[in-house]
Amino acid sequence: MFDTVLVANRGEIACRVIAACQELGLTAVAVFSDVDRQAPHVQMADKAVHIGEAAPASSYLNIPALLKAAARYEAQAVHPGYGFLSENEEFAAAVANAGMLFIGPKPEVIGLMGNKTAAKESMIKAGVPVIPGEVIPDDPNIKELEEQAQRIGYPVMVKAAAGGGGKGMRIVHSAEELMPAVEGAGREALAAFGNGSLLLEKYLERPRHIEYQILGDHHGNIIHLFERECSIQRRYQKIIEESPSTALTPELRQRMGEAAVTSARAVGYTNAGTVEFIYSEGDFFFLEMNTRLQVEHPITEAVCGVDLVKWQLKIADGQELTLRQEELRQRGHAIECRIYAEDPEQDFLPAGGRLHNVKPPHGVNVRNDMGVETGYEVSTFYDPMLAKLIVWDEDRGSALAKMGWALDRYVVLGTATNIPFLREVMGHPAFARGDITTHFIPDHFADYTYQGLDVPVEALLAAALADSMATRSREGEGSGGEGARQTDAFTPWRRAGGWRIGQKKEVEP
Repeated sequence: MFDTVLVANRGEIACRVIAACQELGLTAVAVFSDVDRQAPHVQMADKAVHIGEAAPASSYLNIPALLKAAARYEAQAVHPGYGFLSENEEFAAAVANAGMLFIGPKPEVIGLMGNKTAAKESMIKAGVPVIPGEVIPDDPNIKELEEQAQRIGYPVMVKAAAGGGGKGMRIVHSAEELMPAVEGAGREALAAFGNGSLLLEKYLERPRHIEYQILGDHHGNIIHLFERECSIQRRYQKIIEESPSTALTPELRQRMGEAAVTSARAVGYTNAGTVEFIYSEGDFFFLEMNTRLQVEHPITEAVCGVDLVKWQLKIADGQELTLRQEELRQRGHAIECRIYAEDPEQDFLPAGGRLHNVKPPHGVNVRNDMGVETGYEVSTFYDPMLAKLIVWDEDRGSALAKMGWALDRYVVLGTATNIPFLREVMGHPAFARGDITTHFIPDHFADYTYQGLDVPVEALLAAALADSMATRSREGEGSGGEGARQTDAFTPWRRAGGWRIGQKKEVEP
C-alpha cells in the first residue's frame, strides 16, 4: 500500500480520515489555513502544511496549494473528505495528473454525477426510476415554462442542474410563481456553482429522503451497505440520520438496494459513494449520487460493522472487496445527530466564538466524531458543524433513549448550539413513532423557542457569591499548616446537574 496520504480537508472529517490512515500504518499529512493553525486535525496528523489564508478559495479550495503540500511530503494519495473539493472533477484529475491516487471515483464519473441532467439521463438508461422532470431552456419564455409545468403537474420544483445543498432551489405551486422562481433560482445557481442551468421536476409532498451506501472496487465488485434515513432536515440540510429506516419493508429494502447497485454499475463507480432516493407512499425515485464519503457514514459503520474509510484506502490501493452482499446484515439501530454552532431560535443562524468548555458524553456504544476542543475558535469562514454524536443500540427505542441521555450530557460553552433543539426533536412523539418526512421541522418546529430552565439572575448572583465565599473559606490562611481552614462550603458551580447548558431537568430549591 502507499505509505503517505494528504488529507485535503479540515474539522471532524479530517480527524476521522487521519485516524484511519494511522491505524493502517500510513503517514497522514494535514493541511491548514491561517485560522486552523492550532486545530485538532493539525495536532493529530503526522505532518502538517500551511496552505493559505482563512477564506476557502485561498486554502481548502486552492488546488495548486494542495498539490504543492502533497509534493512536499511525497504523498502518493489524496483523500478529499467531504465538502470543499471532494466532488470536484478538476481536482480529481489534477491529483491523477500529478501522479497520485485520488481516493474516490474517477474524474469522469464525478463530472457525470455532478451534472443532475446527465446523471438523470444515465439512470433512465439503466432502468432506475427517476422523478418526472425536464431541462429548462437557457432563455425560457413564460409559455414554454407553463407548458413544461403542465406536463409534469403542479407542484413542481425548480432546481440547479449543477450543485446541491438547497441552493438554486424553489418550490412552485402555481403558474404565477413560475417565472420569478426560475429567475431567482438561476441567479442563485450561477452565483453558487458558476452554472445557471436549471431543471423542472415534479415536487413530491412530504416525502422521505432515503440514501444507500455503496462500495465499488477496481475488480468489478459493487455492493450496497443498506439505507440511511435522512429526512430530518433544516434548509435542505440533514441534521439527524438513522439506520435502518422505519419506512422500509424487507422487500422494499432489497429493491432499493438493487437499484443503488444498478446506479453505481451503470457509471462504473469505484470507491465509496451514496445513491440518494426520494421515497413517497411505496414509490422511490433516484435523486442524485454523491461521489464521496457522506457526513452520516458512521451510522452505516455502526449497523454493518464496517470501517468505510479504511475500505476507501484499500480500494484506492487496488485491493479487492472481501465484503459479499449476501453476508452483509443490519444489526441493531444507529442514530447520528450533527452538532452545529447555530441558533435554532434565529432560523438556525450560524454562530461563532471561542469554545470555553467542550465535554462530549461518553458511554457504551456512544461515538463522538469531533473537530473541535476546549479553547477552539469557531470560524465563520467554514461550515458551522462542530461534531457528530452517534449512538448504537439493539433496537430503535433503546437507541432513542441512549441518544436522549447523551444529548442531555453534551456540554458546549462559548457559542450557541443546536443541542437543545436536537433534544426536542428526539423527544417529539411523531419522531418516536417514526412518522417523519423532509417537512418534519417546518411541520412541528416552525416557531421553535427553547423551553429550557430559565434561571433568574438573582439565583446566578447568589451562586457566584456562594462560590466566592467558599473559595475564600477553603484558602483560609494558606494551603497547610496551623490555622489553615479547608471548609467545603456548598457551591452549585461544582455540580454539573441543573446548571449545565442545555439541561432541562427540574432543579430542587
